[in-house]
Amino acid sequence: MGKDKLQRFKEMEGFKNVLQPGFNEVYQNEYRLKGKWSSEYFKNTKPIVLELGCGKGEYAVGLAERFPETNFIGIDIKGARMWRGAKSALEKGLNNVAFIRSSIDLIESIFDKDEISEIWLTFSDPQPKKPKKRLSSSLFLNRYQKFLKPDGIIHLKTDSNLLFEYSNALAEQNNFFITFRSRDVYNENHLPEAVIGIQTFYEKQFLKSGKNIHYLEFKLNNKSLVIEPQDFIEEQKKSKP
Repeated sequence: MGKDKLQRFKEMEGFKNVLQPGFNEVYQNEYRLKGKWSSEYFKNTKPIVLELGCGKGEYAVGLAERFPETNFIGIDIKGARMWRGAKSALEKGLNNVAFIRSSIDLIESIFDKDEISEIWLTFSDPQPKKPKKRLSSSLFLNRYQKFLKPDGIIHLKTDSNLLFEYSNALAEQNNFFITFRSRDVYNENHLPEAVIGIQTFYEKQFLKSGKNIHYLEFKLNNKSLVIEPQDFIEEQKKSKP
């Protein structure tokens, strides 16, 4: 491990806005703040919004700046990246954003029923060969249902055509209410400022390379078991060379 990473890990241990639960605290156990994020951590009743796979935390920090009436939590397993967002939030004096270093696979141990209002998936790994590992897959949406409030919102922002079309097919397959759908966010006028007003480092690189940025927003209004869009998956298999 590089010297810079070690320094960042050490510095982050003292950040008041970073929580790093040990594996045994969340694996087959309920994390100590589960169901208590409003009362014991943020100490208010504002809605809580998650950014999953937050990377450097640019989006979580950008949202916290724009929406002080809402609390935000960024989650990622890669602490060296998270350091930048956590440090930036402290420098800006933002008390409505926190970061959790943990595997998203263990998210059910961290949040309780109706505790979260919305989820942002910003430039998640499209996992071209492993659909179930996508953060918008049926596997993960079924997990999110356990702690999202009724009609909880999923935001997907991505440069990946595959991830966008897959997620759109999944939302349609499960009769989720789609609020916004755009295959090129910077050539449309009706999208929320939260979508077009914040750009991550990687998003800027994608734009420079000529990629379109896609956005999908839908509500988990159907509480039935989420199923995969099999027709879409079969078409993808057929289209492979």
